[in-house]
Amino acid sequence: MRALPLALLLALVSLPAAAQVRSVELRTPRAFGYFQGDLVQVQAEIRTDPGFTLQRSSLPKPGPVTYWLDLRDVRTEESRGADGAHVIRLRLTYQDFYVALDARTLEVPGFPVTVENAGANGSTTAVAQLPAWKIGVSPLREVQPERRDDPAEYLRPDGRAPRLDLQPALASAAGFLALAVLALLLLAYDRAWWIFRSRRGRPFALALKALRRAKRRSQGEALYREALLALHRGLDATDGRRVLADDLPDFLGRHPALRGQARGLERFFSASRLAFFGRDTAGAGTTLPLPEAEALLRRLGAVERSA
Repeated sequence: MRALPLALLLALVSLPAAAQVRSVELRTPRAFGYFQGDLVQVQAEIRTDPGFTLQRSSLPKPGPVTYWLDLRDVRTEESRGADGAHVIRLRLTYQDFYVALDARTLEVPGFPVTVENAGANGSTTAVAQLPAWKIGVSPLREVQPERRDDPAEYLRPDGRAPRLDLQPALASAAGFLALAVLALLLLAYDRAWWIFRSRRGRPFALALKALRRAKRRSQGEALYREALLALHRGLDATDGRRVLADDLPDFLGRHPALRGQARGLERFFSASRLAFFGRDTAGAGTTLPLPEAEALLRRLGAVERSA
């Protein structure tokens, strides 16, 4: 009679632990039709009481499971179920190495995992046992195939690949090539490249190119004088006549797009007068330094392109 109260006490103590893991369910895409080398996917869903989480250290490590089966990958996902339960999903990937001579069923071993509820007064653990499950394996070839004289006849012939029509791809490539050439020609026209280098209407662009060539062969005062001459030639070619300092107001009247550069052009003519008539190249360089002269020419070219 004394054993009965003790048994009841043990039963009451074990009830909460049993209730901590509510259910364990396995799902597989299929249970048969596996060949040597195939990957076998299985999803285990463990439902526990709220507050429990998976102890990742209790998960199996990738590696051999049996002589014919390897565990390749283990992935976990935890969420909350609609009924309030904590849901743990294990996504397991096995690889089958069984060399089957006939169709047969093999058992994949199960394993336990531990769940834990860490509270303020300590942690509570419970074990969820994943049951063993079975897969059907099939042979890659017949045990005794029909005898053939030529060993090559044991292999199935290669399938015939459909012929691809290359005409649409070639037409698309030709169209894109034509668009690329057209875009390149438009860019060359805008930048005065190649055959458009000497066209009329872009004298400042040509003057800037001349200055860049001069920078490779000259320096010092000679380079500065060539920069001033390049600006003079650009102004003369733009107006179709010689443009001197006194002609600047009329020049800007005939070319209103360049009025924004009036201040720079005035400094240019002052520097030109000092360099060519006053023989004071150093003073001219102070009035309009070479970098500013080149920048002025670049701005004039930009206005020229946008006009």
